[in-house]
Amino acid sequence: MTIQIHHLTFDCTDARKLGEFWSALTGWHLFYDEDPEVIVAPSFPSTETSFLFIPVPEAKSAKNRMHIDIKPEDTTRDELVERALSLGATVYGDHRKEDGSGFVALRDPEGNEFCVERGEHEMAARGPMTIGLTI
Repeated sequence: MTIQIHHLTFDCTDARKLGEFWSALTGWHLFYDEDPEVIVAPSFPSTETSFLFIPVPEAKSAKNRMHIDIKPEDTTRDELVERALSLGATVYGDHRKEDGSGFVALRDPEGNEFCVERGEHEMAARGPMTIGLTI
């Protein structure tokens, strides 16, 4: 059996505002109508994973048990971090290292954690890798 992840769903207090943040950060489109739910996706309808924002009455009260790791395709990690900050994100852990590796942990405007990693184009070429698999 296989699956496809359809949405990553965010409970939030202001679905439109949070959707606008993630749309601006990802470069994806913002889709909404009279329904209070908002979708951020590369296209609509989309067969790709998208973000779904659902308004709920209660505020976020604890650390997320799951978070999103994102990486840039056409800019650098540091430029993407600056973009996120200019849109209203805050840094809660800077794990960048002198050699350029590492990541930055941020919170979106409603406090949801996400990390910004380096893009593939920022990483040094890798040699052969050994990966252990279990069946």
